Amino acid sequence: GCQVMRVIEGSAAARARFQVGDVVMTFNGKEVADFAKLIDRVKNILLTPKTEWPVIAGESTTVPDLYKNYIVVLAAIPAVFGFIKSSIIGSGAFGITVRTGIGAGLTMMVLSYAIALGVIYLMALLIDAFAPNFGGEKNPVQALKSAAYAYTAAWVAGAGAVVPWLGTLIALAGAIYAIYLLYLGLPYTMKCPPERAGGYAAVVVVIGWLVGLVAGMILGGIFLASAGTNAMLGSASLGSSSTVTVDAN
Repeated sequence: GCQVMRVIEGSAAARARFQVGDVVMTFNGKEVADFAKLIDRVKNILLTPKTEWPVIAGESTTVPDLYKNYIVVLAAIPAVFGFIKSSIIGSGAFGITVRTGIGAGLTMMVLSYAIALGVIYLMALLIDAFAPNFGGEKNPVQALKSAAYAYTAAWVAGAGAVVPWLGTLIALAGAIYAIYLLYLGLPYTMKCPPERAGGYAAVVVVIGWLVGLVAGMILGGIFLASAGTNAMLGSASLGSSSTVTVDAN
């Protein structure tokens, strides 16, 4: 739910007798996302994963709820910050700043976001499929929990893309920590023996990396094809150009 922080006099909320401190659980028949709960989960899985994973494993949820309440929000971070970096801030060196066109940047953002949503589901399928091989129990919901909450570190690290020179290192640190989180979580979510969690995580990560590599190649191909098409059409508008601009600092 969402906590009411302020009620404006004369508003529909006031007429409905809402009060500060009330918690709205549904709106127009739909559950209201609890961002405070989401932030707490992110903080806990990153800072105290050993105590958070048992809590996660014991929660009752569904695949749509995991996507709606967590994945679609966190997975947007790298896409949005990547757009800000490539099309607004740009990459600079030796007094030159290179920026991707806004249109091309938005296209890349949407495509990378869509691929991220698909890759996390594919990772969950891998986790579920390999569970018996490492003494675990197949469970698609728990597998998606494993993938989504472990990947939190990489998603949050995606915000580091806007940090000059350090963006790549931050992303690498996030990826490494995500692997560690997966290793810690598998014994709780998939009920594999702790001593086999390392191999289990390694297999999933290697295959997932290969899948991500292929997805990246596809994304790059789409981007280049879009750039080539716009170039042939002679598109020069800011909103549709997929070329780069070079500015002297």
